[in-house]
Amino acid sequence: MTTVKPAMEMTARAAIAARTEALFRSSRALRDGHFLLKSGRHSDAYLEKFAVLSDPAATSELCGFWAGQFRGPADEPTVDLVAGPTTGGVILAFETGRQLGTRAIFAEEVKGADGAAPQREFRRGFRIEPGERVLLVDDILTTGGSLLAMIPAVEAAGGEIVGCAVMVDRSGGTSALASPATGRRYHLEALWVLDLPTYEPGPATCPRCAAGEPVYAPGSTGTGA
Repeated sequence: MTTVKPAMEMTARAAIAARTEALFRSSRALRDGHFLLKSGRHSDAYLEKFAVLSDPAATSELCGFWAGQFRGPADEPTVDLVAGPTTGGVILAFETGRQLGTRAIFAEEVKGADGAAPQREFRRGFRIEPGERVLLVDDILTTGGSLLAMIPAVEAAGGEIVGCAVMVDRSGGTSALASPATGRRYHLEALWVLDLPTYEPGPATCPRCAAGEPVYAPGSTGTGA
Protein backbone atom coordinates (compact mmCIF):
# COMPACT_ATOMS: atom_id res chain seq x y z
CA MET A 1 0.00 0.00 0.00
CA THR A 2 2.79 2.43 0.88
CA THR A 3 4.46 2.00 -2.52
CA VAL A 4 1.37 1.55 -4.74
CA LYS A 5 -0.23 4.93 -3.98
CA PRO A 6 2.91 7.04 -4.68
CA ALA A 7 3.46 5.07 -7.89
CA MET A 8 -0.13 5.75 -8.97
CA GLU A 9 0.27 9.44 -8.16
CA MET A 10 3.49 9.63 -10.19
CA THR A 11 1.79 7.93 -13.13
CA ALA A 12 -1.15 10.36 -12.94
CA ARG A 13 1.18 13.37 -12.77
CA ALA A 14 3.15 12.13 -15.77
CA ALA A 15 -0.08 11.67 -17.74
CA ILE A 16 -1.26 15.19 -16.82
CA ALA A 17 2.13 16.66 -17.80
CA ALA A 18 2.03 14.85 -21.13
CA ARG A 19 -1.51 16.05 -21.83
CA THR A 20 -0.61 19.62 -20.86
CA GLU A 21 2.32 19.56 -23.27
CA ALA A 22 0.08 18.15 -26.01
CA LEU A 23 -2.46 20.96 -25.50
CA PHE A 24 0.27 23.60 -25.61
CA ARG A 25 1.63 22.14 -28.82
CA SER A 26 -1.76 21.70 -30.51
CA SER A 27 -2.68 25.32 -29.75
CA ARG A 28 0.76 26.46 -30.93
CA ALA A 29 1.51 27.84 -27.48
CA LEU A 30 4.86 26.02 -27.49
CA ARG A 31 6.83 27.39 -30.41
CA ASP A 32 10.15 26.27 -31.82
CA GLY A 33 12.51 28.79 -33.36
CA HIS A 34 15.20 31.32 -32.49
CA PHE A 35 13.87 33.82 -29.96
CA LEU A 36 15.14 36.95 -28.27
CA LEU A 37 13.78 36.99 -24.71
CA LYS A 38 13.09 40.06 -22.58
CA SER A 39 16.21 39.23 -20.57
CA GLY A 40 18.33 39.65 -23.71
CA ARG A 41 19.17 35.95 -23.82
CA HIS A 42 18.27 33.63 -26.70
CA SER A 43 16.12 30.50 -26.63
CA ASP A 44 15.18 27.87 -29.19
CA ALA A 45 11.64 27.54 -27.82
CA TYR A 46 9.05 29.91 -26.43
CA LEU A 47 5.77 29.61 -24.54
CA GLU A 48 3.00 31.91 -25.74
CA LYS A 49 0.47 31.37 -22.97
CA PHE A 50 -2.31 33.35 -24.63
CA ALA A 51 -2.34 30.90 -27.54
CA VAL A 52 -3.60 28.18 -25.21
CA LEU A 53 -5.75 30.56 -23.14
CA SER A 54 -7.54 31.63 -26.33
CA ASP A 55 -8.66 28.01 -26.79
CA PRO A 56 -11.67 27.56 -24.46
CA ALA A 57 -11.68 23.76 -24.73
CA ALA A 58 -7.97 23.48 -23.89
CA THR A 59 -8.25 25.99 -21.05
CA SER A 60 -11.27 24.18 -19.62
CA GLU A 61 -9.47 20.85 -19.72
CA LEU A 62 -6.39 22.25 -17.98
CA CYS A 63 -8.50 23.88 -15.26
CA GLY A 64 -10.31 20.58 -14.89
CA PHE A 65 -7.09 18.98 -13.61
CA TRP A 66 -7.03 21.51 -10.75
CA ALA A 67 -10.73 21.12 -10.09
CA GLY A 68 -10.25 17.37 -9.78
CA GLN A 69 -7.41 17.82 -7.29
CA PHE A 70 -9.49 20.07 -5.03
CA ARG A 71 -12.60 17.93 -4.65
CA GLY A 72 -13.36 15.75 -1.66
CA PRO A 73 -14.68 12.16 -1.55
CA ALA A 74 -18.27 13.32 -2.04
CA ASP A 75 -17.24 15.49 -5.02
CA GLU A 76 -17.47 18.60 -2.83
CA PRO A 77 -14.95 21.42 -3.34
CA THR A 78 -12.21 21.53 -0.73
CA VAL A 79 -11.70 25.26 -1.37
CA ASP A 80 -14.08 28.18 -0.94
CA LEU A 81 -12.52 30.54 -3.43
CA VAL A 82 -10.17 30.57 -6.43
CA ALA A 83 -7.99 33.64 -7.05
CA GLY A 84 -5.57 34.58 -9.81
CA PRO A 85 -3.44 37.53 -10.90
CA THR A 86 -4.17 39.50 -14.04
CA THR A 87 -4.21 38.70 -16.91
CA GLY A 88 -3.98 34.97 -17.56
CA GLY A 89 -4.82 34.14 -13.97
CA VAL A 90 -8.22 35.82 -14.35
CA ILE A 91 -9.29 33.34 -17.01
CA LEU A 92 -7.91 30.38 -15.08
CA ALA A 93 -9.42 31.41 -11.73
CA PHE A 94 -12.91 31.92 -13.15
CA GLU A 95 -12.92 28.66 -15.14
CA THR A 96 -11.58 26.65 -12.20
CA GLY A 97 -14.13 28.28 -9.89
CA ARG A 98 -16.90 27.50 -12.38
CA GLN A 99 -15.98 23.83 -12.42
CA LEU A 100 -15.68 23.65 -8.64
CA GLY A 101 -18.84 25.67 -8.04
CA THR A 102 -17.01 28.30 -5.97
CA ARG A 103 -16.45 32.05 -6.21
CA ALA A 104 -13.51 33.39 -8.19
CA ILE A 105 -11.68 36.72 -7.94
CA PHE A 106 -8.55 38.35 -9.31
CA ALA A 107 -5.90 40.80 -8.15
CA GLU A 108 -4.27 43.68 -10.03
CA GLU A 109 -0.73 44.95 -9.68
CA VAL A 110 -0.15 48.19 -7.81
CA LYS A 111 3.18 49.97 -7.67
CA GLY A 112 5.01 49.92 -4.38
CA ALA A 113 5.82 53.20 -2.66
CA ASP A 114 9.34 54.63 -2.94
CA GLY A 115 10.58 51.91 -5.25
CA ALA A 116 9.23 49.01 -3.20
CA ALA A 117 8.35 45.80 -5.02
CA PRO A 118 4.93 45.84 -6.75
CA GLN A 119 2.07 44.28 -4.82
CA ARG A 120 -1.34 43.05 -5.88
CA GLU A 121 -4.68 44.18 -4.58
CA PHE A 122 -8.13 42.69 -5.12
CA ARG A 123 -10.56 44.86 -7.03
CA ARG A 124 -13.23 46.70 -5.10
CA GLY A 125 -16.22 44.43 -4.57
CA PHE A 126 -14.10 41.28 -4.32
CA ARG A 127 -13.84 39.87 -0.83
CA ILE A 128 -12.18 37.10 1.14
CA GLU A 129 -13.86 36.20 4.40
CA PRO A 130 -11.63 35.27 7.37
CA GLY A 131 -10.92 31.55 7.33
CA GLU A 132 -11.97 30.99 3.71
CA ARG A 133 -9.89 28.38 1.93
CA VAL A 134 -8.23 29.96 -1.10
CA LEU A 135 -6.61 28.31 -4.13
CA LEU A 136 -4.21 30.55 -6.08
CA VAL A 137 -3.80 29.80 -9.80
CA ASP A 138 -1.63 31.26 -12.56
CA ASP A 139 -0.38 30.40 -16.03
CA ILE A 140 3.44 30.28 -16.36
CA LEU A 141 5.80 30.32 -13.36
CA THR A 142 9.22 31.78 -14.07
CA THR A 143 10.18 33.69 -10.92
CA GLY A 144 6.85 33.33 -9.11
CA GLY A 145 6.54 37.10 -8.79
CA SER A 146 2.83 37.31 -9.66
CA LEU A 147 1.77 34.74 -7.08
CA LEU A 148 4.19 36.05 -4.46
CA ALA A 149 2.69 39.52 -4.83
CA MET A 150 -0.80 38.09 -4.25
CA ILE A 151 -0.07 36.08 -1.13
CA PRO A 152 0.11 39.03 1.31
CA ALA A 153 -3.27 40.32 0.11
CA VAL A 154 -4.88 36.96 0.87
CA GLU A 155 -3.15 36.73 4.24
CA ALA A 156 -4.18 40.29 5.17
CA ALA A 157 -7.83 39.43 4.46
CA GLY A 158 -7.63 36.38 6.72
CA GLY A 159 -7.84 33.82 3.92
CA GLU A 160 -6.24 30.41 4.31
CA ILE A 161 -4.17 29.53 1.24
CA VAL A 162 -4.58 25.80 0.66
CA GLY A 163 -2.43 25.63 -2.48
CA CYS A 164 -0.78 27.43 -5.38
CA ALA A 165 -1.16 25.94 -8.86
CA VAL A 166 0.32 26.84 -12.25
CA MET A 167 -0.04 25.39 -15.71
CA VAL A 168 3.70 25.36 -16.43
CA ASP A 169 6.69 25.71 -14.11
CA ARG A 170 9.71 27.14 -15.93
CA SER A 171 11.61 27.91 -12.72
CA GLY A 172 13.40 24.58 -12.54
CA GLY A 173 11.05 22.82 -10.13
CA THR A 174 9.80 25.20 -7.43
CA SER A 175 7.87 23.23 -4.80
CA ALA A 176 6.83 26.05 -2.45
CA LEU A 177 6.41 29.82 -2.33
CA ALA A 178 7.32 31.85 0.76
CA SER A 179 5.13 34.79 1.68
CA PRO A 180 7.01 38.11 1.43
CA ALA A 181 4.97 39.35 4.39
CA THR A 182 4.95 36.46 6.86
CA GLY A 183 7.56 34.01 5.56
CA ARG A 184 4.98 31.24 5.60
CA ARG A 185 5.54 28.66 2.88
CA TYR A 186 2.79 27.41 0.60
CA HIS A 187 2.88 24.27 -1.51
CA LEU A 188 3.11 24.77 -5.28
CA GLU A 189 1.93 22.30 -7.91
CA ALA A 190 2.51 22.54 -11.67
CA LEU A 191 0.70 20.59 -14.35
CA TRP A 192 3.91 20.54 -16.38
CA VAL A 193 7.51 21.27 -15.36
CA LEU A 194 9.44 22.51 -18.40
CA ASP A 195 13.15 23.16 -18.67
CA LEU A 196 13.86 25.47 -21.61
CA PRO A 197 17.58 26.33 -21.83
CA THR A 198 18.57 29.90 -22.68
CA TYR A 199 21.81 31.20 -24.14
CA GLU A 200 23.88 34.33 -24.27
CA PRO A 201 23.57 35.74 -27.81
CA GLY A 202 26.32 35.03 -30.29
CA PRO A 203 27.68 32.07 -32.26
CA ALA A 204 30.04 31.05 -29.47
CA THR A 205 27.21 30.48 -26.98
CA CYS A 206 23.92 30.11 -28.88
CA PRO A 207 23.47 27.09 -31.22
CA ARG A 208 20.92 28.91 -33.37
CA CYS A 209 23.24 31.90 -33.77
CA ALA A 210 26.01 29.48 -34.74
CA ALA A 211 23.71 28.03 -37.40
CA GLY A 212 23.10 31.51 -38.79
CA GLU A 213 19.34 31.46 -38.11
CA PRO A 214 17.54 34.83 -37.83
CA VAL A 215 16.36 35.76 -34.35
CA TYR A 216 12.85 36.99 -33.59
CA ALA A 217 11.22 38.66 -30.64
CA PRO A 218 8.20 36.61 -29.46
CA GLY A 219 5.03 37.99 -30.98
CA SER A 220 6.72 39.22 -34.15
CA THR A 221 6.04 37.64 -37.52
CA GLY A 222 7.95 34.57 -38.60
CA THR A 223 8.59 33.32 -35.10
CA GLY A 224 9.28 29.71 -35.84
CA ALA A 225 7.16 26.59 -36.13
